[in-house]
Amino acid sequence: MEVTIEQSWKERLQGEFDKQYFKDLTDYVRNEYRTGVVYPPGKLIFNAFNLCPFDNVKVVIIGQDPYHGPGQAHGLCFSVQDGVDYPPSLRNIFKEIQSDIGTPVPASGDLTRWAKQGVLLLNATLTVRANIAGSHQRRGWETFTDAVINAVATEKQNVVYILWGSYAQQKAAMVDRANNLVLESVHPSPLSASRGFFGNHHFSRANQYLIEHGKAPIEW
Repeated sequence: MEVTIEQSWKERLQGEFDKQYFKDLTDYVRNEYRTGVVYPPGKLIFNAFNLCPFDNVKVVIIGQDPYHGPGQAHGLCFSVQDGVDYPPSLRNIFKEIQSDIGTPVPASGDLTRWAKQGVLLLNATLTVRANIAGSHQRRGWETFTDAVINAVATEKQNVVYILWGSYAQQKAAMVDRANNLVLESVHPSPLSASRGFFGNHHFSRANQYLIEHGKAPIEW
């Protein structure tokens, strides 16, 4: 299984790769790919990092788990591969973008275009067994992605953190709110979107903050 991570991230995360928990995690994940169907494809596990090098990070969006259906996950939280129907949460994200800034719902649910503009689309757990949500949780991925968030929080300022739902909000507890913008609301899931996700204006607020700090806004 060929797995690579972009050099600027590799330099910052090498200490994690050398730890025993990550070696145990690697053994577990390799075995899972060998013995069953796992998403995303192995070469896309670190897709979020490869598309958004460390120096480019302007916005961090935190998800929980990759999609576990065929052809969906490709290493970016909330994103699906081209030609795949939008999952309900992504459909609601696009609805809020349209309501907030007027951008029409796109033809594709592939958010690679966001990643290339500096949006780190980070799932807390980077792999999942087919059709079993949460199946690779508590194996070490969460420790690794905590280190990712900590690296951004320690080295960079004036980053926008978009945190939907209590899980994402807890995950980014270490972020310095005085020197970054933290946007929080309920999750875009149909179970909660009508209780404060719709109308949160996170996309326009993120862009306003980026412009105020001399950065190009995101074309959502």
